[in-house]
Amino acid sequence: MTGSRRWAVAGLVSGLAGLATSYAVALLLTIRESPVVAVAELVVRMTPGFVAERAIRLLGHADKPVLVVTVILLTSLMFVIVGWLGSRSWRWSLLAWLALAGFGLFAVLSHSGARATDALPVIVGFVTWVVCLDLLGRRVKPAPGADDDGRRRFLTTAATIGAGAAGVAVLGRFVGAGKRRVEESRRLLRLPGITRREPPVKTRIGVDGITPWRTRPEDFYLIDTTIAVPTITASDWRLRIHGLVDRELTLSFSDLLDRELTEAWITLNCVSNPVGGPLIGNAWWSGVRLAALLEEVGVQAGADAVLQTSDDGWTCGTPLSALTDDRDAMLAVAMNGRPLPLEHGFPVRTIVPGLYGYVSACKWVVDLEVTKFSDFSAYWTDRGWSEQGPVKLSSRIDVPRSGADVPAGDLRVGGIAWAQHTGVEKVEVALDGGAWTTAEIADPGTDDTWVQWAATVSVTPGDRILRVRATDKTGFVQSSALVDVVPNGSEGWHGVDFTVQDA
Repeated sequence: MTGSRRWAVAGLVSGLAGLATSYAVALLLTIRESPVVAVAELVVRMTPGFVAERAIRLLGHADKPVLVVTVILLTSLMFVIVGWLGSRSWRWSLLAWLALAGFGLFAVLSHSGARATDALPVIVGFVTWVVCLDLLGRRVKPAPGADDDGRRRFLTTAATIGAGAAGVAVLGRFVGAGKRRVEESRRLLRLPGITRREPPVKTRIGVDGITPWRTRPEDFYLIDTTIAVPTITASDWRLRIHGLVDRELTLSFSDLLDRELTEAWITLNCVSNPVGGPLIGNAWWSGVRLAALLEEVGVQAGADAVLQTSDDGWTCGTPLSALTDDRDAMLAVAMNGRPLPLEHGFPVRTIVPGLYGYVSACKWVVDLEVTKFSDFSAYWTDRGWSEQGPVKLSSRIDVPRSGADVPAGDLRVGGIAWAQHTGVEKVEVALDGGAWTTAEIADPGTDDTWVQWAATVSVTPGDRILRVRATDKTGFVQSSALVDVVPNGSEGWHGVDFTVQDA
């Protein structure tokens, strides 16, 4: 191994050792963001909306792991370059370490709610880089006539540093179990007055393969910008309500539970959901109505919005009218009768029927500022999405699946349709562009959830296409024109193609 290659290896090993120790320190101090996570989230915050949308569409739930891996790979390449600089001048490698540490420090401290202690993992990582590169650099050049011995010493030292760094990372993982601490507090949390409601029988249409009317938390879609899920115990959570109000209010979790609770079946869906897509779910939510809290603080004249802020710094702007009318807009504390899962916003999140999540569904919510739309812009509106996001009427075919083979004869088809806070009046299906057939609808007894629908169509052998459309309770009929998800949600009829076989 040549000298320049050893320096490159020394830079890589030193760099990875620094990442390991910074990660361990972040876990030991229960700091939510390690420097790698902070850099990844900085990338998320700086990514243009159309790029983020394409990444979500292409990678789905793998978008964040892919981003973190990419950050690590690019950072590793920088470590190799720093090591190579060390073969030229120790001063250049030191300046490169300082530049990398400075960028990491910027990423950490630019996060909303960052504290001075959040810089400690970066500082420890930087010290590790310098010490390890110096230690390995002393072994890069062997004594004259002892190249094999020098190579062995270098590789032994590199392996020892690598093993030690891995051990430190594992130790930090086990000792600094901030997430496990919050999970345990969640498991032991008792929520008086919260019920576990079973779905009403009338909500089920009775066709095998249709999406269940109630979505299990583990099946509920997840779309957010955070890389590391915020870990907040119920006892540590605080919510500040301020801005254009007569009286500011700061609530603890126990303060929230002391107020009157509301519970409701509510469907949530993401504005990034394509026609026929899966980014939608329905659950039994429990919490405190936001209308009551806003009445308590006294909203001042001229206010038309509430800027919500999450513990991870994400923001959304919600129309004030949607939080103060008769819908069950709430600060939710439970999902399907149990405390919110961490990834779904524990201990408190916002639920607003009839609005897409990007303007309403703030997980890990810690701040509500009553304000005006003209005075702010939020995370997704900064990236090209519309200011207000009412849910659009839509429908989906679940049975049959696209590409399925079915027998000839009468075919039972079904799916779901939704128009939250407006309600679905009618669902129709059409086979091969023919006449529309009215489907049966299972009435959920509320306009804030999806509905299951089913119909029977007669099919003959050959390739077939089935399409669906819905009509809401205002008489609006779902349009056939295909509209992309940007800037305020997709539109168009969902269709599936399938093959009918001889019976």
